[in-house]
Order: sequence, then structure tokens, then C-alpha cells
Amino acid sequence: MRQIVLDTETTGLEPGEGHRIIEIGCLELDNRRPTGRKLHEYLQPDREIDAGAIEIHGITNEFLADKPRFADVVGEFIEFVRGAELIIHNAPFDVGFLNHELRLLGDAAPVTELAEACTVLDSLVMARRMHPGTRNSLDALCKRYEIDASGRTLHGALLDAELLADVYLAMTGGQVALGLDAGGEGGAEAGAPVRAQRSGKPLPVIEPDADEQAAHEALLRTLDESAGGACRWRATSS
Repeated sequence: MRQIVLDTETTGLEPGEGHRIIEIGCLELDNRRPTGRKLHEYLQPDREIDAGAIEIHGITNEFLADKPRFADVVGEFIEFVRGAELIIHNAPFDVGFLNHELRLLGDAAPVTELAEACTVLDSLVMARRMHPGTRNSLDALCKRYEIDASGRTLHGALLDAELLADVYLAMTGGQVALGLDAGGEGGAEAGAPVRAQRSGKPLPVIEPDADEQAAHEALLRTLDESAGGACRWRATSS
């Protein structure tokens, strides 16, 4: 399954007030593994950035003065996300801005709205189902899942997309060996599973308690909703 983790930065909060996208950051996952493919653009918005927004992301009008406009990168962007599932934290915000940019292009836009090119999964909605009554901002989720966000002194579209990818993989069952080189001296094929050496002793089996079983079932229900039916775990464990 091909997924694109996406984030944007903007001049302000409301596209209806003329605010625009100034940064897009995307990275690709294929069957839950980062492929290394990324798309990252800073954009000239043809308007001033709100002072409050600059405090959040640190991007200034002067920095964007020589950057391309959305119209210059829209073709590459749509082709990058076409056919994928987008993973976005608080998706209505980013999708609203992207659709606004597409509408501004009129007939020059490759699609009239994002939904024509891809589907969207809102990781904030997923997090709220899994952790009701708690904070589910990206920072809070990084702390919950012990993901190092110490370098996030300011928001940035590509950095936030990278952190969100780690959070999403942790929320949906974890991930193995993201940064390990499986093709070392042993000559294992890249991406192949690395098997532990057996010691000959029987492995202990620890049964889950009631709370752990309930948490596991809640996660499976979330995966069922994302898959539009029974997730792969249910299919293979039944």
C-alpha cells in the first residue's frame, strides 16, 4: 500500500481570508516502509505572512521572495500524491488550503480538488479514538510514543511529516529497523526480515491481561476502519 505523509505551513489560519500555503513537505511509505522519496517545496504566496504564523514556523516574507509559486509545482505535487493515501494530522486544515490553491488556479489546475487524485487519512481522528480525553497534538503523540522531537523548535512541513510518519507507524502497530542496514556483511537482501538466532531454550509466553486485550481490540477496530473492512491481522489470525 502506497501512502504519503504530508504537512503544510501557511501564511495564516483561514484560506477564506486569503491566506496561502508557503511550504509543503511529503514523504512516501510503501507497505509501511519509508522509500526515501520526498517532496519538499517553499512557496511564494504573493501576500504578507501573519506575524503570529512567523512565530510558529519562522518562515519570513524575505526568505520566500525568490521561491516558486504553487502554480509552478502543482503538477509535480499532484503526480507525487496521485493514487496514494495521504496521512495528515488535522487533515481538514491542510486539505482546505490545498483545495483553495487548486481553486485559485482554475482551469490550469490538474485536478479541481485533492480527492480526485488521492484519499486522506486523518491521524488526529485516529489518535483521538485511540487516546480519548488526552492531548493528541503531534508534540504530545511524540512524547507518548517516545519519538525524539527535540529538534522541533519551530514547525516545519518536512520535519513534521517525518515525525508524523514515526507517530503513525507507532500508532498502527510499530515499525522495525527503519534505520538499519540489512545488507551488511551477511549479504541479506535489502528489506528482508532479520531473524533472531534461537538459543534452544523455549520462549516464555506471557498472556495479556484484560486491559491489554481491550487496548489491542481498540487498535484493531481503528485499523478495520482505515482498511474499510477486516484488517490484515484479523484475516491472518482467524
